[in-house]
This record gives sequence, C-alpha cells and structure tokens, in this order.
Amino acid sequence: MMRPQRQKRVIARREAATGVKLSDLTTLLPGYNCRDCGYKSCYEFAQALAQRKADLESCRFLSQERFEDRFAEIAAILGSNVPITKTEKTVGVLDSYVADFVLKPLPGECSCREVLFPFYRKDYQKGDLIQYRPLGCPLPHFARIIDEEKGLITVHIIGPCHRIDETADMTFEDVGVCMVGGFVGIVDGEKPTVGQTVRFLPDGCMMQKVHSGVVVQMENDRAIIEGIDLKVWSPPECAEQ
Repeated sequence: MMRPQRQKRVIARREAATGVKLSDLTTLLPGYNCRDCGYKSCYEFAQALAQRKADLESCRFLSQERFEDRFAEIAAILGSNVPITKTEKTVGVLDSYVADFVLKPLPGECSCREVLFPFYRKDYQKGDLIQYRPLGCPLPHFARIIDEEKGLITVHIIGPCHRIDETADMTFEDVGVCMVGGFVGIVDGEKPTVGQTVRFLPDGCMMQKVHSGVVVQMENDRAIIEGIDLKVWSPPECAEQ
C-alpha cells in the first residue's frame, strides 16, 4: 500500500500534468462506486477522466436529471463540450429498479427523516446518537434522534462518514436492528397521491436502493411515506442496461 505522503506527491504530479484537481471531480461524481463505468471506484473513474482516458457519459447516473448540474460542472472542469443527454428516469444502483421520484430532505435538514421502531427497548432521548441496522439492509447507519413518541424514534442520518472520521468526537450507542416505519421528506419528481404505493429513492441512501411504501400524507411537496419495504413488490420497471 502506498504511504500517505508518497500518495499525495503522486496525486500532485498527476494534477499538475492534467491541470485538473481530482478532489473537485470526486466531489461532483455520484460516489456510488457501482463499477458500471468500468472502473473499481468513482475515484479511479475521476483519475481516468482527468487523464482523458474515460468518457463522462460512461457514468449512467450523471445522465439523470437530478445530476444535470454536476454533469455540467464536471464538463466545465474538463473543458468538455459534451451535450447532456437527459433522462427522466431515476435508477437505483442495486437492482436497477426505476424510482417514481427521489425523496430529499426537508429544507435546512441534513437528511430525510426516518421513523424507526427499535427492537431494543430503552429510554431514548432527543439528541442521542445511535448506531443501528435497518431490517433488511446490510449496512449500519449512524443517526441523531430528533424526536421520540410512544416507542417510535425519528432520526436524521449522519453516517457512516461521520463515524468513520477518526477526528469526529462522537459516541454512538449500538441499538441493534430497527424496523424503518416511515420517511418524511420533499418529493423531487412527479407528486404522488395519498394512498398511492410508490417506489422512491431516499436522497443520500448509501446503497442507492429503491424503496417502496405507501404515501399517507402530502402537503405541497412534503410527503410522509409509511409501510417501508426494501423488497419492491410491484412489478419493477428495470432500466435498460
């Protein structure tokens, strides 16, 4: 493994040779590391872009409307005049299911709100930091409790990036598996109706996996979705590969 100081020197030489700062590219790329572009990670794809060894269109997510601004920024950094081919479809990384819409955080909030039913019973308090694994999801989540009512807790997702950061002074309590009962956020896309079963992609979902649920409340673009399931039971429309 390359030592950190040597790695920094190598990166600096590459950036000097290409005139492109890799951190600018990696920040703008989706960050899913899905390998669809032919590279092992978004970082490797960024290196190939900077060296003009890869085409921007190789990332199928950048062609989605939600990444239109990022596509344009990357093209500007690379000095490319590649036209943006828009698609109205929002596709999850896993399963390649097409979502009806992306669910984004409420204004001023860091993530969509998740309503959890923790199987581990304790006295949960607003402001507590917890580690949990959603039922059906293989990845641990790190969250801050913003509300507690009658055994249900509402959280903002703040990890795993914060937890991995060794400089972050945070202490999390591992509460084990939790059932995700609902999401609250802003619909980015065609607005659903109350009672409609929807397939949606929570903005910031680490696996970028399409979820399903039932809309129980709509107020302008603000939606409350319950009955959350990672198994999309309705016949999925799959993206073309």
